[in-house]
Amino acid sequence: MPIVESTLDPSNAIYDYTLPAGEPWLHTIKQGQTFRILDLEGNQAVDTLFYSAADHEERYSASDTIRHQGNLYLSAGTQLMSSEGNVLLTIVADTCGRHDTLGGACAAESNSVRYALDKKHMHSCRDSFLLAIGHADCGLAKRDIASNINFFMNVPVTADGELTFADGISAPGKYVEMRAEMDVIALISNCPQLNNPCNAYNPTPVRLLIWD
Repeated sequence: MPIVESTLDPSNAIYDYTLPAGEPWLHTIKQGQTFRILDLEGNQAVDTLFYSAADHEERYSASDTIRHQGNLYLSAGTQLMSSEGNVLLTIVADTCGRHDTLGGACAAESNSVRYALDKKHMHSCRDSFLLAIGHADCGLAKRDIASNINFFMNVPVTADGELTFADGISAPGKYVEMRAEMDVIALISNCPQLNNPCNAYNPTPVRLLIWD
């Protein structure tokens, strides 16, 4: 996957926020703005959903994105497609090289199935998504939680078509940067997962920046 560096200076960003591990984030990104997610300590999964700000029923579509680019993995040059076939955002810079759009978000149910029944109560990305939209007057509801992107997560697909959760390929300071092609709402769960070795069982913060 191509490695493309950004020319943007963080000191010129109009928004700069460090999102703690396990916390949700919901924010509107205007058309033409550039949005960066920076992996501060390395191999932190950042579960992300995008919606059209004008029509929440138009949202990020994994299947349309995969079909449009002919590739399972996201990187520089990828256009993130909506459920209506429109481009929500374009990845314009990426120093990680691969991001997952198949593995989905961890949930109470998947925690119990993948790890153990006694893990079901543990906090999950689906919980974070619901917490964020439950505390915001944004018009989103439980039914709007769709298949998400896992930035910085490495989920190879085997020759048999199975998903494997492998060691991360990100590192401290790696980032992905997107240009909004329309006004979008970004919904993030900075993954709280304590049971997956991909992040060395240690969820960490990420830095979120926006430029005009």
